[in-house]
Amino acid sequence: METYSRRWFLGAGTTALVSAAGLTACGSGGAGGSDGTLTAFVYGDDAAKVQAKAVSRFNASAAARETKGSLRLEKVPGAEYPAKLRTAMGSPNAPDVFFNWGGGSIKAYREAGQILDLTDTIAGDPVLKNGFLPSVLAAGALGGREYGIPMRGMQPVILFYNKTLFAEHGLKPPATWDQLLDNNARLKKAGITPFALGGADIWPELMWLEYLVDRIGGPKVFDRVKNGDPAGWGDPAVLKAARTVRELVDDGAFGKGFSSVAYTNGGAPAALAKGKAAMHLMGSWEYSTQLGKFPDFARKHLGWCPFPEFDGGAGDIRNVVGNPTNYWSVNTRTGNKDTALAFLRTCASETYARELIANGDVPATANADKLLDASPSPEFARFQYRMVREAPAFTLSWDQAVDPDAATPMLTEVNKLFVGKSSPERFVAALKALK
Repeated sequence: METYSRRWFLGAGTTALVSAAGLTACGSGGAGGSDGTLTAFVYGDDAAKVQAKAVSRFNASAAARETKGSLRLEKVPGAEYPAKLRTAMGSPNAPDVFFNWGGGSIKAYREAGQILDLTDTIAGDPVLKNGFLPSVLAAGALGGREYGIPMRGMQPVILFYNKTLFAEHGLKPPATWDQLLDNNARLKKAGITPFALGGADIWPELMWLEYLVDRIGGPKVFDRVKNGDPAGWGDPAVLKAARTVRELVDDGAFGKGFSSVAYTNGGAPAALAKGKAAMHLMGSWEYSTQLGKFPDFARKHLGWCPFPEFDGGAGDIRNVVGNPTNYWSVNTRTGNKDTALAFLRTCASETYARELIANGDVPATANADKLLDASPSPEFARFQYRMVREAPAFTLSWDQAVDPDAATPMLTEVNKLFVGKSSPERFVAALKALK
């Protein structure tokens, strides 16, 4: 199912995206074709049809005529995208505009001087500055500098729950950590696993640490790591989060067999839908997964709420973690910067937002809320949009935000913590040692 593969490539594809440290801005002259046509690389899944329409529309627009340029969209199959982009960026045939995940996925390109710093451009352009949700723009940044424009839907991590089970046992969605622990105790007493968890895939485990670190220490804790300071892993909030995870595991919050359950084969979503588990911390694509696999459950029994606040923690309950969106970035060697930037502005348009919504996505544009009645799932789309719009901070998934070379070792340490092969203290020490 596409919702599985999309998240998987977000996690696995990025590690390969810029793993070669020796990227250089080689080649002579600018990118772009000799006829003035710019090339845009896009991840070639089903959602690329929205970008294809946007390119066609732009090429027929007054903006294209005024900037004396046009674009050609090159859809690169998902499995091939990381390697093809890496190779192309080191050649004279590099794309002028390219799809990416922000954060660590563009770090090597920034260091090689191959990606345009858009910070001042955005600040001086009302369309770009006011056209997108601020937390999403900021989430794709590096070192406080912005290198991308949102171009797909948002994918925050949300706490899903079985409304019917909650009603039967007199439970309410937890707003605080104490309420979560109380729900856990009552569910276990009733013979129900509190949380589904696809531990076999590892990345679902990461979501717990991402939210706990945010709720305990606030977004600045991970910001240090994202911006290149591995000593940030030594913040007390990381150790506290790791200890909290071990307490949850030891207390049976995820059941006994979570390490053999996968999300990618439908095991964890089925546990929630069939009442074997009461809650599931997962990206927003869980809704479409449930709708595809268990439509009756999704329409009648699936609930959702924010991750609870941690008592005494510094993080705002409105903060969000996950995959903010995908981004368009511009090659510094583009043959026509004006055309590239004019194309990026179209991503803030109502027409573009409507097409994303029709595709089942929730846009990161500033005024999309008035358009969400046209969504295939309006109630959920509005919740998701307002959640991100009101978020003081949106932390990019750690496996996307860290240096690509550190992503896989980090996930290995996360899994060792969850399955009891590492202590919280050894977990922190291992992360601090990552380069």
